[in-house]
Amino acid sequence: MQVKFSGDVIPLSDLKIDPAEVISRAQKAHRPILLTSRGRGIAVLQGIGEFEKTAEELRFVKATVHGLTDVIKGNTVSLDDAKQDLGIK
Repeated sequence: MQVKFSGDVIPLSDLKIDPAEVISRAQKAHRPILLTSRGRGIAVLQGIGEFEKTAEELRFVKATVHGLTDVIKGNTVSLDDAKQDLGIK
């Protein structure tokens, strides 16, 4: 997901004037919108679908890093031991 600062930056006043339009824009763009006040970024508006997708991707990346860190540290279990622990033959 890439923010296009030319089109994805909206003054907070636009949100106050027409919130439905700004929210619709965020949902259609599938990108976050940066809300500004006095020229400074203050918040990000994002459609719920994109938020959930981003959150899931972050959880996956964190789990992958955690697993790879375990492998590097030697914290592994053989397939036979894992099957035995899970009661699988």
